[in-house]
Amino acid sequence: MKTDTLFYTLFQEFPRIFFELIGRLPEDSDRYDFTSVEVKQLAFRLDGLFLPKPTQQNQPFYLVEVQFQPDDNFYYRLFAELFLYLRQYQPPHPWRIVTIYPSRSVERAQDLQFEEILSLNRVTRIYLDELGEAAENSLGVGVVKLVVEAEAMAGTLARRLIAEARQQLVDTATQRNLIDFIETIIVYKLPQKSREEIEEMLGLNELKQTKVYQEAFSEGKQEGKEEGRQEGRQEGRQEGRQEAKLSLIPRLVSLGMEVEAIAQLLELPLETVQTAIQATDSP
Repeated sequence: MKTDTLFYTLFQEFPRIFFELIGRLPEDSDRYDFTSVEVKQLAFRLDGLFLPKPTQQNQPFYLVEVQFQPDDNFYYRLFAELFLYLRQYQPPHPWRIVTIYPSRSVERAQDLQFEEILSLNRVTRIYLDELGEAAENSLGVGVVKLVVEAEAMAGTLARRLIAEARQQLVDTATQRNLIDFIETIIVYKLPQKSREEIEEMLGLNELKQTKVYQEAFSEGKQEGKEEGRQEGRQEGRQEGRQEAKLSLIPRLVSLGMEVEAIAQLLELPLETVQTAIQATDSP
């Protein structure tokens, strides 16, 4: 599972969740665009950047990194990328770094070199297993917490988040997209279960018959995004992890993900993803 790609997709589709996570107002997301930037000298790409919109000159930019595996070189690489980016682009905004870990045990702080810089207010380190009350009180933070929730409790948390989404989100398309994303997380956490089993576990069979959900479906279809999603669900009726992955491809396309990112997230060959997309686009 490519967890960093999953998070970047979440922040791109629901940027308010990121700003809730770092303790800022969700409305602050309206001042930013989530993007990726290539640093040419070493031919690497910063995949998680929140850049202020042109009218927001006084706002900082955020470099977001998700790290779910221990890596002694992580901070060496992170700060090297940051300062190369500053050198090349010389942005007119102060920098901020946000690192996201499943727990403190994964972090390799390298205090000898980075103790002082990590203590700056410009650096925010988030440990998902310590979100506690924030995850209980916020729908968005709860969705982030779901990524690291124990398998035995993931279904319960997902059902609670789906219920909250139905209650709190007025916009039907946003509600549908967030519920779909919650379902996507559960598919990854429980790969041994079929799509039908997951829908039953989360109570989605009944939900997808409701007027609100059907209205969101119709709106998306008018935009030309839902035909692939519908066909993906039909394919996903077969049991097995491979079939579940294939059924997710149209949904991830509708969320705006690039083909390469989908292949990385699903751990599928690029050709397989391209073929699946072509199949859903065919009349």
